[in-house]
Amino acid sequence: MSPHESRHPAAVHSHAHGHGPAAPVSRHLRKVIAAVLIPFAAAVAVGLVVLWPGGAPPHKPSGVGFDQPTEQARVIKVAEVNCADVHAEQQPQPPSSTGQPPAGGGTKGKPCQQATIKVTTGENAGRTFQAVVTPDALRHYTTGQEVVVAYSPKAPKDLQYAVSDVDRTVPMWVLAALFACAVVIVGRLRGVLALVALAASFVVLTLFILPAILQGSNPLVVAVVGGSAIMLIALYLCHGLTARTSVAVLGTLASLLLIGLLGSVFINWALLTGNTDDTTGLVHGLYPDIEIRGLLLAGIIIGSLGVLDDVTVTQTAAVWELREADPSAGWRKLYGAAMRIGRDHIASVVNTLVLAYAGAALPLLLLFSIAQSSVGTVATSEVVAEEVIRTLVGSIGLVAAVPLTTLLAALVVSADRKGPGTPGGDGGPGVVRQSGADSGAVVGAGMPKCATESRTSRRGGRGRRRKR
Repeated sequence: MSPHESRHPAAVHSHAHGHGPAAPVSRHLRKVIAAVLIPFAAAVAVGLVVLWPGGAPPHKPSGVGFDQPTEQARVIKVAEVNCADVHAEQQPQPPSSTGQPPAGGGTKGKPCQQATIKVTTGENAGRTFQAVVTPDALRHYTTGQEVVVAYSPKAPKDLQYAVSDVDRTVPMWVLAALFACAVVIVGRLRGVLALVALAASFVVLTLFILPAILQGSNPLVVAVVGGSAIMLIALYLCHGLTARTSVAVLGTLASLLLIGLLGSVFINWALLTGNTDDTTGLVHGLYPDIEIRGLLLAGIIIGSLGVLDDVTVTQTAAVWELREADPSAGWRKLYGAAMRIGRDHIASVVNTLVLAYAGAALPLLLLFSIAQSSVGTVATSEVVAEEVIRTLVGSIGLVAAVPLTTLLAALVVSADRKGPGTPGGDGGPGVVRQSGADSGAVVGAGMPKCATESRTSRRGGRGRRRKR
């Protein structure tokens, strides 16, 4: 045998496994997966059509809280004035019970700021008004600064406009651009697809989920349909239309159902109302038909979806890569090895969720600490219990997603792969090897791989000798 011929079997093997991560799934299994996912995707599409709101319902602003029309404005002048002259003197406060001086004492005697602000948008563009800033205020203004003003048309003319916030458009867009650049530079094509999926998620959220809830649709149903649409778009767009992605979709779907069931049970059992802050109360006051408790459950489902995608995709990829490294491994060996990876993932993800919720509720926790409330009182108060239940229910779903997705991936990747006489085989009519995402070739039903490659090599060698 010539040196060229002796390298031929290796070339055959390289062709079978050298085109990227293998997806060794037979045509029969792909049909089974499609039989589950196609009806599910069709049901999601029907749900989107039936529940599509056609935009947010018409609403006349009440002028309360966030429910105010806003305009853009600019600070054109800032001057220091005597606080007494603008009726902004601080009222004297009694000393605290511990004998400490009252807060804000260090600002006594300091001048106030009087900012002249010009409205730049809306029907009253060009109008100016004054805003007084006391020395102890957390926000001060500078000349040329862009701000957001709230408009109250029913108020007296001099009081119709008031600064509600600063304009953060430039820093937010710069940060978004830096994020997009980092994702594209590191992720390349996958990064671009991830950004497209992120944009699609925002479209579903803003054009379907939020308006549908405002129209009076059941928040839980809307969250399930909208979350499922986001999941299908994000996973298949970022990871391709492959059996591996489909396994991750199935694992995510099963975990979402578990989260929805547990969330419903414990929200009702703990008698949570979902109305724990001013924003929720305002929404309920403006739209009494919205089911606030269902809104809480919908938030749990949507909030858990992003982390669930990460867990299921990671576990599925781990099983596929383990199979690629050891083609003779059975499903039990693959499951055990991938679960060792998954246990580390569980520990980090659960800690991430808890710290994320704790960080968001940090001012509230500080208030409880100041009040010197007991741990039991704090944990069982509704405003904290809501976050605790949200965290624990989502974490249970994440924990369950790891063994469930890993088992499903191990069974799928091992099925219909080896003949009965092949070591490490799991049974099946033949060997399926793939060079692409899901395309495979049946090689020698029940025939050992080395024998098949040797016969292929001999045929190739005879063909070349005839040419000579």
